[in-house]
Amino acid sequence: MSQAPANPANPPSLFDRVEHVLSRIRPAIQSDGGDVELVEITKEGVAKIRMHGACVGCPSSTMTLKLGIERNVREKVPEIVAVEQVH
Repeated sequence: MSQAPANPANPPSLFDRVEHVLSRIRPAIQSDGGDVELVEITKEGVAKIRMHGACVGCPSSTMTLKLGIERNVREKVPEIVAVEQVH
């Protein structure tokens, strides 16, 4: 999957940038029967996500959230300070 060239006159929003990162890791989550949805980004830079499918109630979902999702999002979108799950 390639990303469209950056357009300085119309840069992608913070939400779109986080969604792009999630779209790249989503196939791995879906292969285990789960999914992730970006709900909002707070003014403090916290990305709020909702887990779906097999992720709900899975004991490994916290590890997936912190070591997989949050690490990737914060690495690629430095404005994000944390990723938190909402229900």
